[in-house]
Amino acid sequence: MMNYEGLDTGMGEYSPGLHGTLDASIEPSMDPHINPNLLQGVEIDADRLAVAVPEPVHLMEGMFSELHSVVSEVGVPVTATHFDVQEEMLWMGNHRGHATSFFGPTMGRYSSFQVQATDDIRHIQSLETGVLFLSKSNLKCCTRGGLVMFDYPMEEGADMHSLLMTNNNTLLMGGLQNYVAEVDLNTVQETQKFTVEVPGVAIMRQTSRFLFCGHTSGKVTLRDLRTFKTEHEFDAYSGSLSDFDVHGNLLAACGFSSRGLNGLACDRFLMVYDLRMMRAVTPLQVHVDPLFLRFIPTYTSRLAIISQTGQCQFCEPTGLANVADIFHVNTVGHLLMSFDVSSSKQAVAFGDSGGCVHLWSDSPDVSFNDYSRETEFALPCLVDTLPHLEWNHDLLPLSLIPMTLTSTEPLLSDWPAALATPSPRRAPPVDPEILRTMKTVGFIGYAANPRARPRNQVPYKMKDVEQDYDSYSQVPESPIGRDEEPHLYMVPKKYRKVTIKYSKLGLEDFDFKHYNKTLFAGLEPHIPNAYCNCMIQVLYFLEPIRCLVQNHLCQKEFCLACELGFLFHMLDLSRGDPCQASNFLRAFRTIPEASALGLILADSDEQTGKARLGRLIQSWNRFILTQLHQETQEQEGPQAYRGATSSSLGSSGESAIGRLFGCEVENSSLCRCGKETVRSSLTLLFTMHYPEQNSQEKTIKEYGFAEILKKSICLEQSTQAWCENCEKYQPTVQTRNIRCLPDVLVINCEVNSAKEAEFWKIQAEYAFTKARQKEESEPAMPKEPPLMPTEWCLDGEDVCSMEGFTRLEDLRHMWMPLTLKMSIGKTQGLEICSWPEGEELSGTEEADGASLYDLVVTVPHVLDARTGGNLVAHIKVGETYHQRKEGVTHQQWYLFNDFLIEPIDKTEAAQFDMSWKVPGILYYAKRNYHSKYDLRIKNPIDASVLLTEASLARKQRKSHATFIPLMVSEMPQAGDLVGLDAEFVTLNQHTIFPSAHH
Repeated sequence: MMNYEGLDTGMGEYSPGLHGTLDASIEPSMDPHINPNLLQGVEIDADRLAVAVPEPVHLMEGMFSELHSVVSEVGVPVTATHFDVQEEMLWMGNHRGHATSFFGPTMGRYSSFQVQATDDIRHIQSLETGVLFLSKSNLKCCTRGGLVMFDYPMEEGADMHSLLMTNNNTLLMGGLQNYVAEVDLNTVQETQKFTVEVPGVAIMRQTSRFLFCGHTSGKVTLRDLRTFKTEHEFDAYSGSLSDFDVHGNLLAACGFSSRGLNGLACDRFLMVYDLRMMRAVTPLQVHVDPLFLRFIPTYTSRLAIISQTGQCQFCEPTGLANVADIFHVNTVGHLLMSFDVSSSKQAVAFGDSGGCVHLWSDSPDVSFNDYSRETEFALPCLVDTLPHLEWNHDLLPLSLIPMTLTSTEPLLSDWPAALATPSPRRAPPVDPEILRTMKTVGFIGYAANPRARPRNQVPYKMKDVEQDYDSYSQVPESPIGRDEEPHLYMVPKKYRKVTIKYSKLGLEDFDFKHYNKTLFAGLEPHIPNAYCNCMIQVLYFLEPIRCLVQNHLCQKEFCLACELGFLFHMLDLSRGDPCQASNFLRAFRTIPEASALGLILADSDEQTGKARLGRLIQSWNRFILTQLHQETQEQEGPQAYRGATSSSLGSSGESAIGRLFGCEVENSSLCRCGKETVRSSLTLLFTMHYPEQNSQEKTIKEYGFAEILKKSICLEQSTQAWCENCEKYQPTVQTRNIRCLPDVLVINCEVNSAKEAEFWKIQAEYAFTKARQKEESEPAMPKEPPLMPTEWCLDGEDVCSMEGFTRLEDLRHMWMPLTLKMSIGKTQGLEICSWPEGEELSGTEEADGASLYDLVVTVPHVLDARTGGNLVAHIKVGETYHQRKEGVTHQQWYLFNDFLIEPIDKTEAAQFDMSWKVPGILYYAKRNYHSKYDLRIKNPIDASVLLTEASLARKQRKSHATFIPLMVSEMPQAGDLVGLDAEFVTLNQHTIFPSAHH
């Protein structure tokens, strides 16, 4: 690629008649200024395609003459031409980013495809497996048929002009910036970046000794092949360099000289340098204005010098130029824009500004390469050439025989719906480039295909595991070294991600009591997918759920309700020591729905913080409620003998999960034709929907939390839906109303972008301003001394809840109320409003069906750039838990951060500083809802399991069992010593941990 500043200004001005829209009725002599005789050998059809020359071409041996000319796209300049070094093909790229290839000397069109949407193609380089196309800020590799192999975007501000293959897998790219980039084609990554002293590397050549860089300033630098350091420098022209080439010990260059105020002028003296002595020899004067030059060594080292007007002159670099050696390229008045020579030196190609490619050769039987491989062409249609099928052949595959589909008789391969589970493959996310360029018309979006992947192929995502994860960057969570953390850290220490520091003795010398001075049990975080530890604690401290799963038992191999019951049993028995959710998480990883929803993370995503934990935990919340609802639905027959099939498929029966969280929803769809469709369903949670901000409004309006929550529950939105009455898609208004109130209201906050976070932040500022104005307007009340902390508070903690004592500063970053009043009226529907926390409803309000909902759970996402962030839970622990664990009757908010557990103030649970603490999930519980649930835990395993003759090897045993099963009268009684053979199998070798206690 060359510098065009000094070229004829008429290069960019094309006659409208030369590139107008072609019509089938227009003759080849489409412009009255064009001589029809000049278009001999070129035929153009209505589709702007060139066809073969009908009459034979006679060439004189040894003299270059025009062999063929084809038009790629009329009026669009050809900015790059290249002879394929692997096959007999000629490539061209034009100013609009379109590439076309022509096969052989007959110039038959082989392939044509769009490479870039807007930028021009500046350089083409063929490889063994594909073709590289360089544009201003992009490098794309395509197959010879047009499929994209990779797309490598440059960094912002790059202006590339040339590329050079240094070996089979490495290339250099240069341009108008002050560096040359080296790219590895195997990994498609930049390996090195070499800084150049003189910016503007527009041309690059290579020999066995040096790497030659031609600069737009007129200089040619010789650089070391390995270090890229400058060894020599030739100051060829005072203006700009147009082209240069190297052959043997000679370097020839052409360019522009500075003429002072007159700008640049094309210099007719070619600068020739001897690379043995590193100095210039006698300049070579030519008779044309040189724009391109190239060595064409056959018997001698001939130079081909080409001007932009189409004149080509051959001369010896050390001799005199002869006027008789000039021939003219028939460009029909257009300017030459690109030039290339085949590797066999038998053919040259020119591309002009009118969209035409000219092939010249010195031999009628021209070959572009000395040893070209065979080119693959499209396969012919094989419909009429199917092999004959021998019906009596025993090994004949029946899949070759087409089968007529019948609608009356079922097929043998049609399984009943009860035995089949749909397992669709999750669709890949939409390319961000498509979303960026998409234009929406109505409800349909239109976007150009970025061609970033092969057609009809979806690659499997292979995520690279970062082995060199910097564990030092994590927060030191052992008691030793906690004071070494940097100051002014935004995230409080108790909210940071905690890790277990292993030593030679394992976990025995790790002090968990440093993080948990209560008797509640934490959960260890080093297990895969342990991001859900906070939600496990939430479910555990909901008394009806804890009793439900501990009473549950089924015969499924992987049942989340069974595993949760076992985990909750361990949490009950623990006295402050952390537990592991290994069995539950192993069963969780086997659920197909969990994998389909993207809830199973790779280890690298958890360690490096790549997972979007806020959105992930909300999806996990929806999944676990639905899964537990299906697994605990009421079935007929004894619960201990429930089969795996009935439990997994479920039925329409009611479950305790449905009674606790379920809310009957009425969905109404109203078409503009007047037809209304109403259907009822059960929902277990609601998602917050925030109002769209008008583009004309610079500030966000003030909303109450209860107002947004009501609009989210009773959602009304317009969408396109199918109308059976109109028999087409119509704009439809969809409205959702609830018929009853749940006992526990579950809310997904959906703060997944900066827009929602900004909305939440501004609403909290409005609420704080209103609270401050209210305090200033009220008369000053005599402050009572704060109550003394109760006995279960930690020593030195000032965060314990004290009745009736809330400072104004505690209301900062707080938008949501601690208590809501909700009711469903016969006329007004759902009503939600904030309510003072300590007050009760009047008898009239209770008679009207109103209920109070207290905030019991908040799950925030802690944003921490050092550790990748983590999830914690604020849980209001009730009186029954404190009675069972602490021996006191009280209610208190706690922070659960894996195995770190601390009591906190009630306002801290509702405060969300959007700079580091983003709301994820909220639980509001109806006041005194426990009274309607049976909270007794009954052992689901009865004595009947001892009466069954069960053995894993019973099917393999030929003879009858040699033991006598127990009788009912022989059941073990209290105090009897019983031995159980659990038939455990040792999978690993025994490991001995040295300890002072053993």
